[in-house]
Amino acid sequence: MRINHVKQALKEGKVQLGTGFGQFRSPEIPRMLAAAGFRWAFIDTEHGGFDLETVQDICRVSVMAGLCPIVRVADLQYALVARALDCGAQGIIFPRVESPELLERAISWTKFPPAGIRGFGLSGVQTDYEPVSFSQIIDHMNANTMVVFQIETRRAVEMREELLAVPGIDAVMIGPADLSISLGVPGDFQHSRIVEAMESVRDSCERHGIAPGTQTRTPALAQFWKQRGMRFLGCSNDTGMLFDRAVEIVKQLS
Repeated sequence: MRINHVKQALKEGKVQLGTGFGQFRSPEIPRMLAAAGFRWAFIDTEHGGFDLETVQDICRVSVMAGLCPIVRVADLQYALVARALDCGAQGIIFPRVESPELLERAISWTKFPPAGIRGFGLSGVQTDYEPVSFSQIIDHMNANTMVVFQIETRRAVEMREELLAVPGIDAVMIGPADLSISLGVPGDFQHSRIVEAMESVRDSCERHGIAPGTQTRTPALAQFWKQRGMRFLGCSNDTGMLFDRAVEIVKQLS
């Protein structure tokens, strides 16, 4: 069974660089991302169009390639979480979180009893066909499944201490797009309001022993937040990287 090296590295205080994808339905994408040096990628089933079979294919190739697959579910629902994990996701991202009570319930769906209430339906596919017992599988999965939630609104920023006090969180991924809209500065990712809000979340994460993180659109923004202590750091996505590189090539040859 595979160790979640991203979860382990975040506990050690290391920066883990990732990215997102949710448009290109190809299992070759994770192989490329891993070869490029990304440590994780979030498979976007909130805003992307992947069906469950595609998620399963991508998760399995990702794990074999050494890329930690983390599924961003469309909503906080047990079936979405449990099926993503059964498809091979090594972590879950919960979007649009504002309620500590709902977050606590959602985290319970990611863990087998006694740590949570996840139903057991794993087979050799998820355990690399190793001769392991139920107890070994349960202990391994509970220890290696990442739990990430998103802070994306003014209310979530204001509720950050209560949210971060919920047990079982490994990292936070601030969603700057929705947060900028909520703060009245849509798309202005370096406006003082959004920088101050994100830094307040970062400081609270550090106090709670949780890895602070964010998703960014450009390397410049990623570097800005890396220098300010974000460790679960996402940059760009599948379509963004292809388009940006295509534009660069055309400019150089025009």
